[in-house]
Amino acid sequence: MGERVYFDVVVRTADDADFTANVHTAYNNDYDNSSGLGIGKDKEYIEGYEGRLIDCGGTVGRYVRCYSKGNTTDELNHYVEVEVWGFAQSDLPKD
Repeated sequence: MGERVYFDVVVRTADDADFTANVHTAYNNDYDNSSGLGIGKDKEYIEGYEGRLIDCGGTVGRYVRCYSKGNTTDELNHYVEVEVWGFAQSDLPKD
């Protein structure tokens, strides 16, 4: 049916392109730190044709990186489309 489970999926945001400032991990299903990005607490999931929503919960950041390390079918990673939704810093709600 074309459904796969992807391994070591990690989604991170940061303030800089080098990912050294204000790095936040939004999703991590790497159970053994084989990605070198830390042990994750998220579960692996079956990827379908609709994709997966990863809610970053109001995280502030300028850059997004998506990592993964193969799947149940082969060693490839398949990113058809990645959408990032957010607000400009000036449009953020005031506390």
